Amino acid sequence: MHPWGLAFLSDGRLLVTERPGRLRIIGKDGALSPPLQGVPKVYASGQGGLLDVRLGPDFASSGLIYLSYAEPREGSKNGTSVARAKLVTEGQGGRLEQVQVIFRQEPAYASSAHFGSRIVFMPDGSLFVTLGERYSARDEAQNPANHLGKLVRIMPDGSPYAGNPRKAGWRPEIWSIGHRNVQGAALNPVTGKLWTIEHGARGGDEINVPEAGKNYGWPVITYGRDYNYMKIGEGTHKAGMEQPIYYWDPSMAPSGGAFYTGDLFPEWKGNLFSGALAGRALHRLVLDGEAVVAEEVLLSELSESIRDVRTGPDGALWLLTDNPDGRILRVAPR
Repeated sequence: MHPWGLAFLSDGRLLVTERPGRLRIIGKDGALSPPLQGVPKVYASGQGGLLDVRLGPDFASSGLIYLSYAEPREGSKNGTSVARAKLVTEGQGGRLEQVQVIFRQEPAYASSAHFGSRIVFMPDGSLFVTLGERYSARDEAQNPANHLGKLVRIMPDGSPYAGNPRKAGWRPEIWSIGHRNVQGAALNPVTGKLWTIEHGARGGDEINVPEAGKNYGWPVITYGRDYNYMKIGEGTHKAGMEQPIYYWDPSMAPSGGAFYTGDLFPEWKGNLFSGALAGRALHRLVLDGEAVVAEEVLLSELSESIRDVRTGPDGALWLLTDNPDGRILRVAPR
């Protein structure tokens, strides 16, 4: 039900989150395990719930996984948090042990939208976490003293990454500011840089390659309009604010992001893929350096909202569809 993130276990099984708060192991035969015990309590309402999952870089020896989720906080407030835990497998299922919350988005906010929540590990062991601006607090995306509408880079224990910009007035975890709701993020295998794919409002979905200390403009500049068709901010450009390398208008509501690194589709090598929620398709983006030079819309005939996309160790593309009867799809040549 409403799968959100997936990770590949070395034995060919999958680890999949379900937004209502369940974590399951999917067998090689497609069988679903019972929900794993020990998952942190989540705020499961609107866009909130159990969100992304990643294996730690040292998973083979430590068994540690990382989960992002909407965490219930004081009163009616909530916020994006990241926890790590040891995955213990038993038969077809398992449990989480030694659960530790390593990061909490501050401040908490009473909203059921814009949690961000993608996790990407870097080769040096640090991890990026994308954080939404909670929708009704969008102006806070420009405030570097909090985590709303930010990209943060932390270490596995939650401490700030030593190479963060640490500009005056910036929280030490922050890498970049001015983001709306990034729900696609992937490491470019050629350059080693993080690429993010971000929801706009009515138009203005963006692809960025966020650099340390930069401001990506939301909500001061955008290529979209508000849902009531009113203008947002000051326009599309402003000095001191970065331009996206690509944007969509109208929006397709991007979620998930992956560079194709497999061998089953040689012609897709190095292409960037994004799911589309409102667009109900998979988008393939052909790149020349950091420029998008072509785009192909795939799988629109399925008419399913695609929540996540990953390149599997088998060279296939693996997708999650976001609906009450959500599916795991494997895309491979016929």
